[in-house]
Amino acid sequence: MGRGRAKAKQTKVARELKYSSPQTDLKRLQQELSGASETDHLNGTDPVADEWVDEDDWRR
Repeated sequence: MGRGRAKAKQTKVARELKYSSPQTDLKRLQQELSGASETDHLNGTDPVADEWVDEDDWRR
């Protein structure tokens, strides 16, 4: 006994989660997946491009 309220609350929460459609911030998701920080994105710098060098430094 006494599980009626808890079960009803769990059912309500589960129903809200199932049928709600939260707004997804696609730009932020893309930043997270690419590994770029928010400050890099705002500054217009590409952290990946900074790592690559066109000439071979190891041959010197």
